[in-house]
Amino acid sequence: MQIHVVTAGQTIYGIANAYNVSPNEIIEANQLDAPNQLVVGQALVIPITGSYYWVQSGDSLYSIGQKFDISAQELARINNISIDAPLNVGLRLYIPPQQTKRFVASNAYIEPRGSTVSPALQNSAREASPYLTYMAPFSFEVNRDGSLKEPPLNNFNDIVNATGTTLMMVLTNLENGEFSTDLARVILNDMTVQNNLLNNILNTANRLNFGSIHFDFERLRPEDSSAYTRFLQRAKEMFTPQRLTTSIALAPKTSATQVGEWLTAHNYREQGNAVDFVIIMTYEWGYSGGPAQAVSPINQVGNVLDYAISEIPSNKILMGQNLYGYDWTLPFRPGTIARAVSPQQAIALARRYNAIIQYDTTAQAPFFRYFDEMGRQHEVWFEDARSIQAKFDLIKTLRLGGISYWKLGLSFPQNWLLLEDNFKIYKI
Repeated sequence: MQIHVVTAGQTIYGIANAYNVSPNEIIEANQLDAPNQLVVGQALVIPITGSYYWVQSGDSLYSIGQKFDISAQELARINNISIDAPLNVGLRLYIPPQQTKRFVASNAYIEPRGSTVSPALQNSAREASPYLTYMAPFSFEVNRDGSLKEPPLNNFNDIVNATGTTLMMVLTNLENGEFSTDLARVILNDMTVQNNLLNNILNTANRLNFGSIHFDFERLRPEDSSAYTRFLQRAKEMFTPQRLTTSIALAPKTSATQVGEWLTAHNYREQGNAVDFVIIMTYEWGYSGGPAQAVSPINQVGNVLDYAISEIPSNKILMGQNLYGYDWTLPFRPGTIARAVSPQQAIALARRYNAIIQYDTTAQAPFFRYFDEMGRQHEVWFEDARSIQAKFDLIKTLRLGGISYWKLGLSFPQNWLLLEDNFKIYKI
């Protein structure tokens, strides 16, 4: 699989010819709705086995081999050139695909709205399910007596059963649309409520064919941190004999002493040890109510994960990843809300307003600016093939257990192609 960044004057036909594939293959892989209007800076996935590399000034077979984890001798053999021959700038070299792929777990949250699941969201679930270990409808809201408010599920069971994906039951302390500190206090300290809740979770999971239990309890009181750990230990002790895995969502922290409304009560070491695996919510640095910036800048994500693997075995960690970006109106004013956009929608915006897509190498994220019809300037940060490949490389480097997406429903076809190209996905 190859990633190609469009430059000025390039066409879909010229790009296809450079990689010896048909234009239709590129169009289908990237779900291009305007293939004859490519955007400068747009990243395309080229569906080929292996990849090509064009020699740059200063390159050697040894340095290129290091980049792609292949020996200089093997690189020379595959490309039928002498190991000692000088490399001409611009020479195209074929890089074979990696021989072994690690197995990882992948999860995607899916958030139905209202009383039913929309056809579009069902289609998104159907398209993503082959690439997932878990699909996680968001969410089962816990009531103050330990009963549950169930989300609409429609035919999710049929969708996951067709691809061997496991339904993950997400439990939250959401109340009136917000994470409730006081509701969590009740759940974690009132044993009558807690016992009722655990029994209701088990009965509901069996009735609805869920195979995994996931707690996303947020905005907890600092003094409830130990109570949360004990609750998770009880849950795992109860669910493991029923062949149900137990996991939690953790806020992104960079040290054990870091404090904050969403951070203090999440104890990576203790709570990570209490469950089978964790999902770390490494996104929302750029968020709808804040100033324009990358949603999940890799430097910030890496800082969080470096701390996480010091407290939790790396194979128990799933890195959180957004499937969306934001369109901010500039200048940013507190109280304004940016519009969420899918990667596909971001490309369409750049095309509509003749914007050139740039790439921030520190954040490893694409962005662009444009002026709308009212003369207002906008800044858009989103995800593309380059940014998601950088995250996959980080997963490999840190030997993480996998990845968890928030959330299905925003189209990003390149992600699934590259996920499959980089890893094998557990099905349990």
